[in-house]
Amino acid sequence: MFPMRQSMLEVKGPEKISTFLKGARTGYLGLNDSSYPYVVPLNFIWQDDCIYFHGASEGRKMELLLNNPHVCFTVSEDFGTLTDPVPAKTDTAYMSVMIFGKAFVLSDIDEATMVMQNMLDKYVPGYFQAPLPKAHVDKYRSSLGSRTAVIKICPDAITAKGNFAEEERKYYPGKTAAADLK
Repeated sequence: MFPMRQSMLEVKGPEKISTFLKGARTGYLGLNDSSYPYVVPLNFIWQDDCIYFHGASEGRKMELLLNNPHVCFTVSEDFGTLTDPVPAKTDTAYMSVMIFGKAFVLSDIDEATMVMQNMLDKYVPGYFQAPLPKAHVDKYRSSLGSRTAVIKICPDAITAKGNFAEEERKYYPGKTAAADLK
């Protein structure tokens, strides 16, 4: 979709990307607005090669999503600062994934309930003793009266980038450039 300028950092393995997305806790949904981009941090799950998240069925996020379903969902994890005696070579160890695709609200209550259960399993594993009832997903209203919407993003393109470095390059409090020169 878009060429990566630093192609030597491109992560191409689908299994590595999938493992990363399954473990990451926060993603950023980029939506199109007429005057400014609108980016929202969200909890999410990566399942069946799609991103799923939930939120109120009303509000700016839903209004923008319904007006233009083309979105970008970005996930990034910082693995630490990398040191080098040359200041300009100080860097960051990280991995990031950008998913470009189309988002839509799930209408199937069975699929929505399964997604919500999988989100609970990811964020609070073992907390609930019984599975999430379909009726809860169907009838729940927020304190402002909004229904819960479960959204699915089907990717058109996925790009991933990472800077993975040896443990000895990572910064820790007390580490000095002089020690790196030895």
